[in-house]
Amino acid sequence: MARHWTIDGRFPSQPATGVKRDLQGSGEGDSQAKIINIGIIGYGYWGPNLLRNFMELPHARVRMVADLDPKKRELVERRYPGVQTTSDVQGLFQDPEIDAIAVATPVNSHFELGMSALKAGKHLWLEKPMTETSLQARMLVNEADKRGLTLIVDHTFIYTGAVRKMREIVAAGDLGQIYYYDATRVNLGLFQKDVNVISDLAVHDFAIIDHLFEEHPTAVSASGVNHFPGTPENLAYISLFYDSGMIAHINVSWLAPVKVRNILVGGSNKMITYDDLEPSEKVKVYDKGVSFTDDPAKIHEMRVGYRTGDMWAPKLESAEALRIAGQEWIDCIIGKKVPTADGQLGLRVVEIIEAATSSMRGRGETIHLRRKGAA
Repeated sequence: MARHWTIDGRFPSQPATGVKRDLQGSGEGDSQAKIINIGIIGYGYWGPNLLRNFMELPHARVRMVADLDPKKRELVERRYPGVQTTSDVQGLFQDPEIDAIAVATPVNSHFELGMSALKAGKHLWLEKPMTETSLQARMLVNEADKRGLTLIVDHTFIYTGAVRKMREIVAAGDLGQIYYYDATRVNLGLFQKDVNVISDLAVHDFAIIDHLFEEHPTAVSASGVNHFPGTPENLAYISLFYDSGMIAHINVSWLAPVKVRNILVGGSNKMITYDDLEPSEKVKVYDKGVSFTDDPAKIHEMRVGYRTGDMWAPKLESAEALRIAGQEWIDCIIGKKVPTADGQLGLRVVEIIEAATSSMRGRGETIHLRRKGAA
């Protein structure tokens, strides 16, 4: 039996979203812009990447890093002598010199830390997924809106040169009608304690699909399994259904003997392949497709025709995605704009994670997503 969820995450109107003029956002040419002082909470897996990139941004300065582990604080002090460290997270919220806070901690702490930052008047960067539940995500979005603060979610993939080029191709209509999005994102580990494989790996594809097509699924079906008692699901297959007729299928696993990061996007005119592990030519566009006819005059001929044309590999920008995202955050704080990976995108991704996880635990039960106010 299918279930229905009512959701109200909305798509930002184009072109108001993000700093569309230049996602590279060098910050040059605005020498009078204020310096944004940043505090980072968490220096575990992702925190070092945030600190390294934020330290290189114009008009940004990392003032303090908070972590409970004294060894990690010592590492920060050794690598970045000008950055203060603390074990007192509350100190970041209370510090009047700090303008913005980046949270790089386990997802179960995102809501509490994020809400504390917003209530303290700090702009907010949240690691993905945004929160454990869509209710929490919606509360953070509302709080940021109410206080006029910039909220960004670290869906870094949408800032990569590959995904940005794919979006450009899709937006230009080169693919024609979009038929499908098919992704394989598998590897051996790393097993997570607090999130399942959907939240860990499929979250990337949920954000990429949202960014490429600006369409929210109307239904979700997923199957998955937990092979080790007491741990989250380690393998899953997710299908997303859309009003446009597009279907998305995502295979994620922590149990594969090799690492695979492949995406196929099929359209009526052209098709795209994206292999994130390729050192060059990550994205390839194929002038291939099928044509179908019901013409009575051709009833004795094949109704399906195949077209094969050229393949080309577009040039991709090589700038680090995390740096582009960080610069956009700073630009949006200073310019009072909405980032590409804003809280609304983060909310929509959490909604899909919720629906897919519920479907998986219902052995593939279809979850229908209905917009608030829809019939």
